[in-house]
Amino acid sequence: MIARLHRLLFLLFLTICPATGAAEEVRVAVAANFLVTLNEIATNFERDTGHTAVVSSGSSGKLYAQIRNGAPFDVFFSADVMRPKLLEEEGFAVQGSRFAYAVGRLTLWSRASTLIEGNGASMLLSDDVEYVAIANPKTAPYGVAAKEALQSLGFWERVQGRLVRGENIGQTFHFVFSKNAQLGFVALSQVLDPKVNGAGSRWDVPTHLYVPIRQQAVLLRAGQRHEVARAFLDYVKGAKSRGVIERFGYGLE
Repeated sequence: MIARLHRLLFLLFLTICPATGAAEEVRVAVAANFLVTLNEIATNFERDTGHTAVVSSGSSGKLYAQIRNGAPFDVFFSADVMRPKLLEEEGFAVQGSRFAYAVGRLTLWSRASTLIEGNGASMLLSDDVEYVAIANPKTAPYGVAAKEALQSLGFWERVQGRLVRGENIGQTFHFVFSKNAQLGFVALSQVLDPKVNGAGSRWDVPTHLYVPIRQQAVLLRAGQRHEVARAFLDYVKGAKSRGVIERFGYGLE
C-alpha cells in the first residue's frame, strides 16, 4: 500500500511538473544600443516559451573579437552588417543565418530640457558646450554614424577638442546622462527607454547625413545545434518582437 502510494505521488508530481527539466538557456551577445530592447524581447520569450535568454552586451567590435577568441555565445546581435558577415566568412557563424533585425537611428541628446532647440547642429559649436560624447568609431557602429554626420556637416575637424569617446554607445549615453558631457550622439532607442522616457532635449540627426545603421543578427557556430537558439532568432523575427523594436524608435526592413 505504501509503495503504491509513493508511485501515485510520483506520477502526480510528473503531471504537475512536466516541463521542469525542459527549460533551456540561449546565450546572447548584443550591441549596447539594443540591450534594453532585447531585454524586453527576452522577457517575452521566457514568458511565452519557458526558455531563458542570458544576455551580454558591449560594443559590436569588442563582442566580435570575443566571439573569435572563443566566447561561448549562441547568437550575436550586432549594430552593423560587417561583423556578422565577417563571422560567417571566417567560419564562426552559420552560413545563411544572418538577417537584419533593425535599422538604428542616431540622435543628438542633452539632459537639459532647453539646450537643444530646432536644428541641434548649431549647438555643436556653441560656447555653452564644453564636451560632446560619441561612441568610438573604431569599435562602435553608432560612433561611425556620428563621425559621418559630423563630416557631412563640416564639423568633424572643428569639434575635435570637444569630443569624448565612449567605448560603446552605452558608455557614451552614460557620459550625457551623468552630465559629464552636455551633448552626445546616442541611439534614439536609449532616449526612448521607459527609464528616460524622452526626457531632456534632442535633435534626431537627419538620416541623409550618415550611412543607414543596418543591424544584423547571426546564429553562431556554438549555437548551430541548439534548437532554443534558433527558436530565439525566430522569435525576434515575429510580429510581437517587431512591435517592440519599432516602439524603441528603430526602423524595420
